[in-house]
Amino acid sequence: MEKSIDKATLGMIAKSGRQKIPLVWDRYERQKPQCGFGEAGLCCRHCMQGPCRIDPFGEGPQEGVCGATADTMVARGLARAVAAGTASHGGHAKHMARTLLMSAEGRAPDYPVRDEAKLRAVAERSGINTGSRSTRKIAADLAKKALDEFSEKDSPLAWAATTVTGGRVRTFLKHGVVPTGIDSVVSEMMHRTTYGVDADPVNLLLGTIKCALADYAGCHMATDLADILFGTPQPALTRANLGVIRKDAVNIAVHGHNPLLSDMIAQAASDEDLVNKAREAGAPGGINVVGICCTGNEVMMRRKIPLATSSVSQETAILTGALDAMVVDYQCIMPSLAGIAECFHTKLITTMPIARIPKASHIEFNEEKAGMQARQIISEGISAFRQRDPKKIDIPGVTAPALAGFSAEAIISALAVVNGEDPLKPLIDSIAAGNVYGVCLFAGCNTVKVAQDFNYIEMVKRLAKKNVLVLATGCASGAFARHGFMSPEATNQYAGDGLKTVLTAIGEAAGLNGPLPPVLHMGSCVDNTRAADVAVAIANKLGVDLDRLPVAASAPEPVTEKAVAIGTWAVAAGLPTHLGIVPPVIGSKTVTGVLTKTARDLFGGYFIVEPDPLKAADALLETMAERRKGLGLSA
Repeated sequence: MEKSIDKATLGMIAKSGRQKIPLVWDRYERQKPQCGFGEAGLCCRHCMQGPCRIDPFGEGPQEGVCGATADTMVARGLARAVAAGTASHGGHAKHMARTLLMSAEGRAPDYPVRDEAKLRAVAERSGINTGSRSTRKIAADLAKKALDEFSEKDSPLAWAATTVTGGRVRTFLKHGVVPTGIDSVVSEMMHRTTYGVDADPVNLLLGTIKCALADYAGCHMATDLADILFGTPQPALTRANLGVIRKDAVNIAVHGHNPLLSDMIAQAASDEDLVNKAREAGAPGGINVVGICCTGNEVMMRRKIPLATSSVSQETAILTGALDAMVVDYQCIMPSLAGIAECFHTKLITTMPIARIPKASHIEFNEEKAGMQARQIISEGISAFRQRDPKKIDIPGVTAPALAGFSAEAIISALAVVNGEDPLKPLIDSIAAGNVYGVCLFAGCNTVKVAQDFNYIEMVKRLAKKNVLVLATGCASGAFARHGFMSPEATNQYAGDGLKTVLTAIGEAAGLNGPLPPVLHMGSCVDNTRAADVAVAIANKLGVDLDRLPVAASAPEPVTEKAVAIGTWAVAAGLPTHLGIVPPVIGSKTVTGVLTKTARDLFGGYFIVEPDPLKAADALLETMAERRKGLGLSA
């Protein structure tokens, strides 16, 4: 199997082989054959009487020591994965809320409110009085409201109940899956999946959906608060792939998921004193900040910082021999980075107390000193630059243009240029006419189990040709950016005639002198709720619920527990949701049936598991055809 379809990544993989530096693909090969029980979800180590496993062929044990069946084991495993994903996104959101509160109290001067309009809009949506009150008072109240969302209370989570359609709220209430606290529902899921508690697979799955809806709330909160603190993204042109690393500059990579420090580093990179120090060290190009993974997406869409690579290929940035510092916060960061950095001059710097790596340097992030710490980190990169070995430098000459930063507000603003009185009308009319056949959100990761990016690229080619508008977040957006699908040229090459007409009309009206890209970049993986906001706006305009729209989601290469949580709330939101990797649930017919069939009856959304990207694209087109027919539109 080819390891990647990205030429830059393949070049670095070849280099790693020559230099005998193991990468993620090599470690994957050493793990084979992977545990078949684990892949089916048929193993349990939730108590010390195990680990237990169930024979999927019916010849060996059919119960664990405690009597747990395959259905119970699989449901508990899925529930714990969603709880972990929710905890991750929730931790991110809580960090943003605490920083907003510190900003409002004057304790974090490096984090002023940069989008007051968004602050007031979110506050009003959350029931906070704005009126003529000061920005600081509104920000303080909103931050406290956000922090209250984590503990259990009597009312539903505001960031869930006020951001979906009324029909979704009624559906969630009907099935008893309304979360009332982000941290509390995670705690509940850990409790009910422990030894001797919930053994009913259906009840466990309903609890899992409730937990996933808390993940949705945490994601939405993190996005809202990031926009308030750093600005709501608007389309910005930059570049993507490893070629954005420059031989003539001090290269600093920001990697992880939280924009609090990476945004500071992006700002500090233009500091005149630091730029002069870089030039004095022998870097005429000054300081070059590049992004990796979702932190890279955050600064790409707000600061035009180029995106070097994504999660599965994060190690390859160091292999270029020209990366002087890699600064990491949390989530999707491989511990292997420290060992690879030792083979080069690269300084690996961890910044969060919950995410340290042996052998890495550590500069603990402090919101009150963020600007100073950003400058300290860049100084470390300048010092490392002096240790570069020119013989080890090998930067792939591969980049692609990327138009990034299509927040929901940016999309509606672009549509408003076409119709100022009713911005959504051009999109709705295009859907009705079939020029936009449907909309698909691509989310998730890259995995070593398929050739990196292959599923994404094959699917988007098929969907764009069939006039499907594609939205993308996280490492999905990284895949499309690196392969040029976030450029106007890609619209001319891949979009069907109807979609091309729509994207060209909007792009030219917005002053881009050409079409919008066929794939609209919506941010990091925590920003998936931006796509939900667009769908909710359309549904409310049409007076229908989300489960009737020709809108779907796809995770062609999912990896993390966060992806499991996102996919589950997408299903609860009423979206057909494709997975390109078989999840660890096939050991239970009950769980598999609920996720792929019963969920459709309860919520309208359901999982479609299909490893073949072309078959997957066709399956999504079939769901759109069915929903278009339900709305009385041509299929």
